[in-house]
Amino acid sequence: MVQHALDRGYEVVGVCRAESVGKLDGFKGRITIVPGATDDREVIERAVAGCDGVLVVLVPRGVHGYSTGTAQAVLDHAPPGARLVFSCGWHITRDGQDVYPWKIKAIVKVLGPLARLMRFADLDDQVEACRRVFASDTRWTVVRGSDLEEGESQGLPMWSRHVGDPILASNRTRRVDFALFMVEALENDELVHEAPAIVGRQAPSARG
Repeated sequence: MVQHALDRGYEVVGVCRAESVGKLDGFKGRITIVPGATDDREVIERAVAGCDGVLVVLVPRGVHGYSTGTAQAVLDHAPPGARLVFSCGWHITRDGQDVYPWKIKAIVKVLGPLARLMRFADLDDQVEACRRVFASDTRWTVVRGSDLEEGESQGLPMWSRHVGDPILASNRTRRVDFALFMVEALENDELVHEAPAIVGRQAPSARG
């Protein structure tokens, strides 16, 4: 995602956990790093100051409202009119019109509670985070990603408003292209107040 942004000439400010800052050494001198947690309101306030756009990965880590805290901090501190692009999984629904395959239903109903019991992750936290984004009057987009895979870029992913659309059936997107869609959304006003569910451009279902 950082490289996609730099390729487009953006000035990049990133929030990264202090223990992981070293992973960004490849971008040293080209980006500004604010060490800290993304649900730390003071960290987010510093990071988004003066930004025209904010890319947010909503991670349901732990059981203490990490995603919700992250989303709320961005909603509260991003400059007025800033373009806000959030990411999550297909399991998030905006209007209840999504039709989910059995695999996603199983993950939400079985693995979701298990992950919370083990205090590893809380999918309900991501649901609440997105609910707050949907209810806000900001210029938001929530990008809902399919299962991810590694590999070379296949181009900008295809998208649909609802899971269940045949174009999404392959449920595969290259990780690099998920990031590409996030960055491209910054300047695509057609995606304002949309929650696109995406799939790889070269996935069988996308090719028809």
